[in-house]
Amino acid sequence: MTPKLSVYFIVEPPEYQVLACYLAASLREQFGQTVQLIGYCPAAKFSTIAPDVITALGKMGCDVRPFETTGRWDPAYPHGNKILATLEPRETEFSCFMDSDVLCIRKNDVANLICPGHVSLTPAASMNWAKQDVWKIIYGAAGMEIPEERLMLMKQKRGKPRIPYFSSGLFCFPQHHRNAEGKTFPQVWYDLARTLDAHPDIPHKRPYLDQISLPLAIRKAGLAWNLLPDEQHFILGGRARGEPLPEGRQIYTVHYRQWPILKEVGLRWKARKMLLNQAGTKSVAVEPAEETQPQAAEAME
Repeated sequence: MTPKLSVYFIVEPPEYQVLACYLAASLREQFGQTVQLIGYCPAAKFSTIAPDVITALGKMGCDVRPFETTGRWDPAYPHGNKILATLEPRETEFSCFMDSDVLCIRKNDVANLICPGHVSLTPAASMNWAKQDVWKIIYGAAGMEIPEERLMLMKQKRGKPRIPYFSSGLFCFPQHHRNAEGKTFPQVWYDLARTLDAHPDIPHKRPYLDQISLPLAIRKAGLAWNLLPDEQHFILGGRARGEPLPEGRQIYTVHYRQWPILKEVGLRWKARKMLLNQAGTKSVAVEPAEETQPQAAEAME
């Protein structure tokens, strides 16, 4: 049976090539062969991927592809790699991006993630880089109206619901959908992100540009958002670091953000066991550093 969903992620040396192997193993463990796996590496670093990473990913049926980053942001913007990877062509009906520092920990079904005509995702953990009035500038720069819908952010415990702001650490979308202008969601997202990036009045755009532009891109692409349960993208760390996984909740996917956090919540052994099950090894290349930089802005927000 041909998969309906491609799950894609960044495979970038040195750190994220290793984390990508654990992610790929967890996807195979929890989804089996119902998803296509694709790892993307910036073309300039493709030749530096460790051989045992290529071997492990190959055993798990993960295709590793280069993508061009040079000259596509001005100035260069590594956090924007997920937008560039999203632009790459894929054959399946739906695509799902996951940050490399994500781990699938429970049996799952593609039907839980995809929704025709929608981008499936979760609210961001928080939004501390600006106040809510910044959205007036952002939507004005894009020539769009602020949506009427409001939502609570994932880690928000009090206060009023916010203007929609989503995590870009995990999102699924219809790959071949086109809006009235004939553009796909990835094309609209890239165009909007560059427009906002060039606007002088939007503060703190980097490294939050992908998440700032995401809700606008969904609407401008002619799609709607489908809010996934937190259990499908449970964000660890931050102010909640040191807390165990909540009891009584069926968590499918964790976004651990820092390698040591997996150990703190008792999941590092599971990551290694899944890699052993799927690739025949407990580790690849060099073990992730005990303290690493979060992969992207949503790791901090």
